[in-house]
Amino acid sequence: MEWNPETLQHLSQCFLHTLSPSPEPRRRAEASLSEASLHPNYGLAVLRLVAEPTVDDQIRQAASVNFKNHLKARWAPNSSSDETPIPDAEKEQIKGLIVSLMLSATPKIQGQLSEALVLIGKHDFPKLWPALLPELISSLRTASLAGDYASINGILGTANSIFKKFRYQYKTNDLLLDLKYCLDNFAAPLLEIFIKTSNLIESAANSGGPAVLKPLFESQRLCCRIFYSLNFQELPEFFEDHMNEWMTEMKKYLTTSYPVLESSADGLALVDALRAAVCENINLYMEKNEEEFHTYLNDFALAVWHLLGNVSQVSSRDQLAVTAIKFLTTVSTSVHHNLFSAEGVIPQICQGIVIPNVRLREEDEELFDMNYIEFIRRDMEGSDLDTRRRIACELLKGIASNYKQQVTNLVSLQIQNLLSSFATNPVANWKDKDCAIYLVVSLAIKKAGGTSVTTDLVDVQNFFGKVIVPELQSQDVNGFPMLKAGALKFFTMFRNHIPKPMALQFFPDLIRFLRAESNVVHSYAASCIEKLLMVKDEGGRAIYTSADISPVLPQLMNNLFEALKVPESEENQYVMKCIMRVLGVADVSHEIADPCIKGLTLILNKACENPKNPVFNHYLFESVAVLVKRACGKNASLISLFETSLFPSLQKILVEDVTEFFPYAFQLLAQLVELNNPPISPSYMHIFEILLSPDLWKKASNVPALVRLLQAFLHKAPHELNQGGRLQQVLVIFNKLVSTRSTDEQGFYVLNTIIESLEYNVIAPYIGGIWSALFTVLQTRQTGKFIKSLLIFMSLFLVKHGSQNLADTMNAVQGNIFQVILVQFWISNLKLITGVIETKLTAVASTRLLCESPALLDAAAVEHWGKMLDSIMTLLSRPEQDRVEEDPEMPDIAENAGYSATFVRLHNAGKREDDPLKDIRDPKEFLVNSLARLAALSPGRYPQIFSQYLDPTNQAELHRLCEFYKCPIA
Repeated sequence: MEWNPETLQHLSQCFLHTLSPSPEPRRRAEASLSEASLHPNYGLAVLRLVAEPTVDDQIRQAASVNFKNHLKARWAPNSSSDETPIPDAEKEQIKGLIVSLMLSATPKIQGQLSEALVLIGKHDFPKLWPALLPELISSLRTASLAGDYASINGILGTANSIFKKFRYQYKTNDLLLDLKYCLDNFAAPLLEIFIKTSNLIESAANSGGPAVLKPLFESQRLCCRIFYSLNFQELPEFFEDHMNEWMTEMKKYLTTSYPVLESSADGLALVDALRAAVCENINLYMEKNEEEFHTYLNDFALAVWHLLGNVSQVSSRDQLAVTAIKFLTTVSTSVHHNLFSAEGVIPQICQGIVIPNVRLREEDEELFDMNYIEFIRRDMEGSDLDTRRRIACELLKGIASNYKQQVTNLVSLQIQNLLSSFATNPVANWKDKDCAIYLVVSLAIKKAGGTSVTTDLVDVQNFFGKVIVPELQSQDVNGFPMLKAGALKFFTMFRNHIPKPMALQFFPDLIRFLRAESNVVHSYAASCIEKLLMVKDEGGRAIYTSADISPVLPQLMNNLFEALKVPESEENQYVMKCIMRVLGVADVSHEIADPCIKGLTLILNKACENPKNPVFNHYLFESVAVLVKRACGKNASLISLFETSLFPSLQKILVEDVTEFFPYAFQLLAQLVELNNPPISPSYMHIFEILLSPDLWKKASNVPALVRLLQAFLHKAPHELNQGGRLQQVLVIFNKLVSTRSTDEQGFYVLNTIIESLEYNVIAPYIGGIWSALFTVLQTRQTGKFIKSLLIFMSLFLVKHGSQNLADTMNAVQGNIFQVILVQFWISNLKLITGVIETKLTAVASTRLLCESPALLDAAAVEHWGKMLDSIMTLLSRPEQDRVEEDPEMPDIAENAGYSATFVRLHNAGKREDDPLKDIRDPKEFLVNSLARLAALSPGRYPQIFSQYLDPTNQAELHRLCEFYKCPIA
């Protein structure tokens, strides 16, 4: 695309029309730009338009957004992307122009160009863009001399974005080399501008107005964020040498007030953002450079403490409060914790910092009422580490790591005081009780590797009886909802400490709370029930059984479905998860199954219209699957009821192309197919015909579920498979799957099911083509996953159709190929097999080869025979973790990104793994008996082979097995 007046006019008109409120000109303009973007120099032309001062600002801004998105798609497209990369010559011209254009642009355009520059830097900086940093530094010095803080902050903002990679990427030699390059060039200019700006702030603090101070504070904040990035990996020599200058200036911002700015909300936010950045920096140094930083620690700790005393409870100051408390928490767990040992310090922290920040604020109440999902995410799911409430409790935990008794006594007394205050006036002082419950729950210690928690603050059962039970027994489920939520959270957290008889006593109350108007309260009630049903005894058995919930089951299910009708809870994942869990435990009768399946299909039909909550939808399908499994497994007469209810919904998913639900629909259909007895009904056979359509298999996320459904049909309709060319169609699907790296394992699942389900005379005409397909792949893809799948398939073929058929059919495709694969792949990779059924299958098949196959029994093959036995012994005698290395193959993350691109397996619709060798109980016993029979034919021959080819550990284990099974081998 050439840059000329015509190009300028054309692009300007297109960008103008993209802003049109009318859809038709907007669509035409977008299509025209999309077509133009395919041509070389398109990005360069758009960038020049952005720089053209005669063009309207609106058009230039739209062009800057388009330019950024163009770079995002085409600067370094993924290998799986269809986008054409920008030519190298065009890239160099763009890199030569973008810095100067960004600095001269208006603020909105500057923001877009800065993002575009960062996109380029992510791929090219520093190796492919060595001119960038010198240009930024030169521009920074020019802007500094001119006092142009708009440009200074543009440069610092860009540098901040580019340097962020040093925070998040793994430490490698390449990363450290890039970091050294940036430090060598940027560390000194950064300190220089930081000191200069600090001096300007001092001189303007009282005399200058907000307009003067605001860009200066933003500049210092950006300098502090760059400081954080450049110091994240390790303490650089330059920063260690100049630590005093940095720390002296940074401490000023924690100890000095700036009334000119702090008198307005936006000015205070700017000052607080700088202070928070300073707290992040000193916390980083405390965590990583404690020894070098300790000289400054006392002053900073004191400064932060005093600062927190002046930070109000308004939400706009949360970030500062959290980062400041986080710094004190880090100090409390360090070797310098003696800062907290002075008399009165811990009580002051508790009274002055912890309690004020743990108490409920208006903002918390608003969140509770207006955005229950976010409230629960923070409160129940532990994503609130960056909230005042949680970080204040983390500070107490940190101090308790060295002063446990003092903290325990202090907080226990505080809890009693709060409860006493509540008792004097429950209506006015309900927040005191909430605070007491929150302290107990948040300071509970979670046992490693489990769900159980402990606390030294209160006697759990006593606290439950006196503090929690009154809330649970309150007849008004809508009164004081935050207090009810706190009580339910306590019950949930300490469920392992509440004896079963006591917990069952309150099941009816939990069920009542499902009808609460508050979304949080009925969510917490559902979560409490769901978690109680998961409690296990020391032997790993569930404490609560179907008998425990049977008396309340109708009311429980009714209230759960009613909760899903409350506004904002139509897709409440906590309620749906509870439905799933209850159905997984309950004894599901016809009276329960009928309303449940009707209720679930109504919800499913609604979800099909706009699938927007993946977690809710997953639990919805799991609920359907567990209901089908448990109800139909108990009462086969319910199958037709379920089919009547579910078929229209599943048809809706497929007909209306609700692609997000395809994998779920196929898994449910597989479950229903497996519940039916042959002959399969015409409605299912119609689905079978659709299943064989190649187009359906094009989407990778559908494949595992389609394979699951295909396996179900192969098992249930083997005779129908051999009619109308269906087997040929299935083999075409197998061929496609096995030839693609990401789906080859799924191809083997299909193939294994064919071998299990069909007679040999049915598959014999096709077996040559199957081997050809497998050998073709093996020539180019000898991955661990493929070879293990191949071994399992060959083992299954052998135990079903004999070792001679296995060898003959393989050799018919390519002479002596069986011997080659046996020696090169089977013997050496047998030890990599995992899984109980797979291990048994391959061990038995390998044993039969040892004792039946002429290829191994030939005297010339004695070495291979010995090595095969050694591999079998390793497979059967050593734990998986000792014989299998972690597979180094990395999946392509891009293949599994996003809602619609991933396959999620339904646990309750899983395929039952069938053992193809049910008549063989123990593969070790089978091996020893087979060897004994073989050795009896050639006495004295095999012990010598054992000693020559078996690993000493395997020799000893074989000897032990022979004695154990009383099968001596002579």
